[in-house]
Parts: sequence; C-alpha cells; structure tokens
Amino acid sequence: MAKVLIADKVSGKCVEILREAGIEADVRTGLSEDALCGTVGGYDGLIVRSATTVTAKVVKAGMPRLRIIGRAGVGVDNIDVEAATEAGIVVQNTPTGNIVSAAEHALAMLLALARNIPAADALIKKGKWEKKALTGVELAGKTLGIVGIGKVGARVAKAARAMEMEVVVFDPFITDRKAAELGVVRTDLETLLKKSDFVSIHAPLTDKTRGMISARELGLMKKTARIVNCARGGIIVEKDLAAALAGGRIAGAALDVFEEEPLPADSPLTALPNVVLTPHLGASTEEAQERVSEEIARQFVDFFVNHIYRNAVNVAVTLSPDMAPYARLARRLGDLVAQLADEPVRRLTAHAQGRIAGKDCREISLMALRGLLARSSEGPVTLVNVERVAEERGVELVESKSPRVEGYSNLITVSVEAGSRVRSAAGTVFDNAERIVGIDGFAIDFAPSPNVLLMFYDDRPGKVGQFGSILGEADINIATMAVGRKERRGAAVVALILDDPVPPAVLERLRKIVQPAELRMLAL
Repeated sequence: MAKVLIADKVSGKCVEILREAGIEADVRTGLSEDALCGTVGGYDGLIVRSATTVTAKVVKAGMPRLRIIGRAGVGVDNIDVEAATEAGIVVQNTPTGNIVSAAEHALAMLLALARNIPAADALIKKGKWEKKALTGVELAGKTLGIVGIGKVGARVAKAARAMEMEVVVFDPFITDRKAAELGVVRTDLETLLKKSDFVSIHAPLTDKTRGMISARELGLMKKTARIVNCARGGIIVEKDLAAALAGGRIAGAALDVFEEEPLPADSPLTALPNVVLTPHLGASTEEAQERVSEEIARQFVDFFVNHIYRNAVNVAVTLSPDMAPYARLARRLGDLVAQLADEPVRRLTAHAQGRIAGKDCREISLMALRGLLARSSEGPVTLVNVERVAEERGVELVESKSPRVEGYSNLITVSVEAGSRVRSAAGTVFDNAERIVGIDGFAIDFAPSPNVLLMFYDDRPGKVGQFGSILGEADINIATMAVGRKERRGAAVVALILDDPVPPAVLERLRKIVQPAELRMLAL
C-alpha cells in the first residue's frame, strides 16, 4: 500500500479519494523544514500547496522511498524541482484547477485599480465622502497588455474583449493562428509596455521571467498606465515598482503575489496610496481549492494504482491510459534484455510497430530504457531521471516505429548492443495482459513471471525429459512451458515458468546434463 503525506491544508475530498483507492493518507500540516525532513522518509508521496517549501534537504530526506511530490496548485516554485529530478522523483501540479479563480481575481484587481475601490471603501468606513479624489478610469476603449497568454491569460483576454478593450499580448510561444483565435494581437514586450494602458502578468516564474519587469521596463510604460500581477512574485522587481509608483512614473499597481510571502510589514509597497495588495488570493475560492485538492488526489491514484503520469512538470512524456500497457511492457522488455546482456550496454533500440506507431511512442522508449538501467543502478531510475542516468552510463537511446507488423496488432521490440552481441526481446499486449513473443529472433509466447528459467539448446529428442526430471527431483514445479525454434533439430529456446526459483546447485546440474548453450534464471 502506498503511503502519502499531506503537508498543507487541502479539501477533505483529497483524503477521501486517496483512501478509497487503497492509498494510506496522513495529514500533518504546519511542519518545519526539520520536522518535515524527519517525517517524509516514511512516505511514497508528498502533497503540498503553497505554505510548505520542499527544499533539496527535504528531497534528500525523502530518499529512497519518496517517488512523487504533488502541488495542489499551478506554481511549483516552492518545490526544488531540480533536486527532485536528480533524485528521480516525479513533481506534479494541477494546472487547470484554479484557472477560473485566478482569471477572475486578476479581473477583480484590474477593476479595483481602475475605480479606486479599496481606497473608497477605506475612506467611507472612516466617515469620509471624497468622490473627487477617487475619480477612476474606464476600461472600455483602453489597451490591455497581457504578458503570458496561457489558460489564465486567455480567460482574462476574453473578458477584456467583452469589456471593449483592445488586447495585445507578449508570449514567445503563441502562434499567429492562436492569437487570431483569441482575438488578440501578438507583439514584443517593449511595444506592449509602451502601448498598453493596463498590463496584466500571467507568466510562470522561470529564470527568464524572474525580474523581467524592472526599472527599465517600467520606464517604458505610460505615466497613466497601471500594472497587475496575479501570477508569480519575482517577475516584477518590487523595489523598482515602488520607486516608479512613488515617483509618478506609472499610475498604479495591483499585486496578489510578492518576492517574499508573506509580504514584509516594512515593504515600501504598503505605504503607497496607488497600490492594491491582496495576500495571494488568486486560487483562494471554495471552488478552486476543492478542484485542486481533488485533482492532485486523482493524479496520485493514477500514479500509484494505474501507473499513469499526469501533469508532471519534470517528465518529458505523459503516460496516457491507452499507451500505459505498452509502456509497462516496454519496461519489462528492457528489464529482460538487461538480464541477457553480459557486457555493458552501449545502445538500446526501441521499435514500436502496428497501430501504436501512429501515436507518440516516446514514453515506450523511455520505459524500455528505464527497465534496462534499473537492473544495475544503485539509485532509483524513473522517467524523471532516466535520460540523465543513461547519459552518465554512456547508453545511447535509438527510437523507431513502423505501422507494418505481421501477426500482431501491435508489437514492441527492444534490443541492446553489448560487447559484440545484440540481444533482443519482443512483446505485445492481449486484453491488457503482457506477453513475451520473441527472444533473440526466436518466436515464443509466455507471460512474464518472477521465476522464468530460460535455456538456449540444440533441439534434440530427450532434452525436455532431461530438464523436466532434474527439476522434478528438486521439487520445482513447472507451471507452463514455451518453446521456440527456427528449424527442426536446430537451435531452440525454452522458457519454463516455475513456481519457485532454481537453486544454484540445480542450475549447475542442468548445465552439466542438458548442456545448454545458455541458461539463465530470469525475474520478470
């Protein structure tokens, strides 16, 4: 049974979903870094929101058991993703759960800023009726510049257009076609800042976006312009923003996120009258908190129960439900050829044939590589770090696929080059069950098992009786047997599915009496 630690406050539905799936869930909130380090090592998964910071120290403390860290929210800047990647730990977020709430909060901040709503509320509660001092501006006919036009930014753009605003966007990844679909105009950041009456930030915090809006960029804006940031703290340089606001170089700002959270009491932003501040409320709606809690729980169920990766920020592929059986098969084949190779592997080739060749087969290749490397690696090998491990070990990955295949709807073949030999294994999936259907070019058919005795030998009368008798005398039961050969009385291979592993002494007797060209005890 997988065991998950929930370190921040989430909806009760999160715990319910995990436990219904047979996953043990413990809720322990408010842990210090040291307390978390002393606890996390006993868990397979860790769920956080924004309150808990998962440092490299926490990641290290979670090894070797911790396999996945989930953020019930969009941003993962409170998780050391690099440290997790090095450790082979999956990091997931829930990018869709708070889209509506985040977009609505940005719009609320935009309107509050334009119409001086917070200041008006504060003054009237003090008994002051100062209409002239609180004159605002309309949004209709103005230009809104959106920095980052992802799902949240797209919703903001749609609402802004409904309020008769012109929308310009800066996003290196948006195409002209997508911009046309959204009814916005693509431009560069400098032009956006110069042209916009309002600027709304909706970009992630990365090395490229950190400090993206500094004194220089603020200096490009109109004196009447206002800026909103409900994305991530650190994108705007706060000291530069405070100076621009205090000096009248821009008209106002509304911030929901900050470089340091909670915002320090001595921040110069708190003393400025033309600033609207909220304490990271973008996702703080009942609906959003319920959604992200449920989403991360379902993603953890998929990970632990169905072996499907969803919204993993540090994995190059996403395991889809229809491809998951083939990905698991590929891992099994990689493990099989690892047990056949007697010398260091320099190249692994993963070949997908049939209907699956029309899909993205990247996950199949990586899972085959994972199966190969996990057999001889000291640390964990996952889809997160498998390519790094392969590079360190000098293993090249070759991927190929073809829609043509004889005899099967889909076929996966994994081969490795080790020394002067090439070893291979092929498999397919029948009714969601894995079958090994080829080894080193021999057609064979058996289900993977923890105890597989594999023998290559010259096909001669009496051979089956010999190894059957030896195993029988050792009280080792043969559950099933699969034989493959290319011609009569030629080379053959037999896979014996056994109830128990074969002791070394019995293996030695098989070698002496049966005299196989090769004999191996495999665990699949």
